[in-house]
Amino acid sequence: MHVLVPGALGVIGSGVIEHFAAQPDVTVTSVSRRDAPADHPADRHLALDLLEPDAVAAQREALADVTHLVFAAYAESGDPHRDIDVNVGMLRGVLDGLREAGAPLRHVTLYQGGKAYGAHLRVYRTPARETDPRLPIPHFYYGQEDLLRERSATEDWAFTILRPDIVLGTSVGSPMNLAQTLAAYALINRELGLPLRYPGTLGATALVNCTDAGLLAEATHWAGTTEAAAGGTFNVVNGDLFRWPQLFDRVADYFGMETHDPQPLALAENMPALAPVWERLAEREGLAQSDVTRVAGWGFVDFLWSTEEDGVLDPLALRAAGFDGFRRTEDALVAVLDRLREARVIPAR
Repeated sequence: MHVLVPGALGVIGSGVIEHFAAQPDVTVTSVSRRDAPADHPADRHLALDLLEPDAVAAQREALADVTHLVFAAYAESGDPHRDIDVNVGMLRGVLDGLREAGAPLRHVTLYQGGKAYGAHLRVYRTPARETDPRLPIPHFYYGQEDLLRERSATEDWAFTILRPDIVLGTSVGSPMNLAQTLAAYALINRELGLPLRYPGTLGATALVNCTDAGLLAEATHWAGTTEAAAGGTFNVVNGDLFRWPQLFDRVADYFGMETHDPQPLALAENMPALAPVWERLAEREGLAQSDVTRVAGWGFVDFLWSTEEDGVLDPLALRAAGFDGFRRTEDALVAVLDRLREARVIPAR
């Protein structure tokens, strides 16, 4: 089993690579535009731009025995038509490169997410099910899915589409990382001697769910090695529901902080001015990143914590197909915070 993972340094790709690198008799090749860190667990890392026509083709030797493609790469510009061209183009480039290399490809995993149902529009039908119809809007999810269906019909490989919700994991420089952003927000407040306040709008107390990156990696392994997953689309979530303010209580306890009444606050507008606080903390504690923008994505959590409608994906199709993994979200978050401590992304105390 040789797994190729484009998008290797994001929160999903990082979890997938860590999982497969720990499996016996599995070779892992990671791909991103950036060089990988020194402790990157993949057997091989390719730093290349998937939009360059010759970039993938030039890696013919490295790709010659790839059996599983786990496609975690994506790019968003805010222009849906450009995003379709870019994201479908990246997937097509990898598939073409593997075909030209003569790779014995058996399975492709593609990730989508809540945007397939309209999560980016704030209001959508919940609990969202995989059988819900597409939205009448342009989106690269649809173009990528259509490409997979077209190509798999004439080539000797199967595919599975996995739809996680908000992913809890570790990554560097990824703006869509809830755990790291939440930790940075809490630690800046602690450094200032302040209690931890929930900064979302007062109405943003709807039910939501998350997806642990390790659980998603397990589901990815299952999908690539299970006949029941072939051609299927599956929501992948931890299995429990919670409200954002409840999560803040657990985070405050983790960092030894007091809590206080919620205070709506646009973090993208206000936290950049507090970047020196993080720099001081990082220098004193010897943290891996002194630039808080490499750790936290303020705009991402502003969106999450101002959405006032339920955000819930139905996980039963995945259970019915045979995958029974689950996580309790609070425990999964604490496990990620522990790993961030080990990696010196946040202080050890």
